Amino acid sequence: MKEEPRSLRDLFGSEYRYSLLGAFALLVAAYVAEHFANIYAFDYMARPTSNHVGDLFLDNLPIVDLNFIIIEGAFFSIVLGTLYVLSKPRSVLFTLKALSIFIIIRALFISLTHVGFYPIHLDPGVGFFADLYSYLNFQLGFFFSGHTGLPFLIALIFWGNRQARLVFISLSAVFGAAVLLAHIHYSIDVLAAPFMAYGIFTIAKYLFPRDYALIATAPPVVEDAS
Repeated sequence: MKEEPRSLRDLFGSEYRYSLLGAFALLVAAYVAEHFANIYAFDYMARPTSNHVGDLFLDNLPIVDLNFIIIEGAFFSIVLGTLYVLSKPRSVLFTLKALSIFIIIRALFISLTHVGFYPIHLDPGVGFFADLYSYLNFQLGFFFSGHTGLPFLIALIFWGNRQARLVFISLSAVFGAAVLLAHIHYSIDVLAAPFMAYGIFTIAKYLFPRDYALIATAPPVVEDAS
């Protein structure tokens, strides 16, 4: 019977080494898929046939400059989320694999149907984070919203921890509102994201039940009642 990982070092031991290598390989494959999906989306976006569509929310919402949330806030949240996952060694394997499935499925979806930007929308601007944001082509992936879906996926993974659940759901809601007010996502991209995240979470649980069991059987978090 496997001993459950109590530290990150345990994940590199013989018991979990191959699972960890498989998780990294899947993550690399996911980013390769995203890279080519973004290149294809960028090429298609330049075509004259790529037009914007009407949107009930965007047609009635004022445009608000929320780039500091969409760009800097997103990168800051990624760093904090990564540190949080690393602080929970039992969750690393499943989280890496679920994240990879999320990226692969999103890459597939943004390659299928292409619409143009809403006529009035915010550009990323200039600066280190804005340039990195543009380099990664986050601006081109419409359906479904990664800003909204990714925090919701992490909330599902750590659903048993009430505080973590509330933080990540709140981030999902804040990012969803921000990308709508900045007019860089259509409303369907944002509203569909939690459902897509739940579907991806379910697929990951089916594909990697042993990794998820490490999280599901973790000791409950004792919360301060004061």
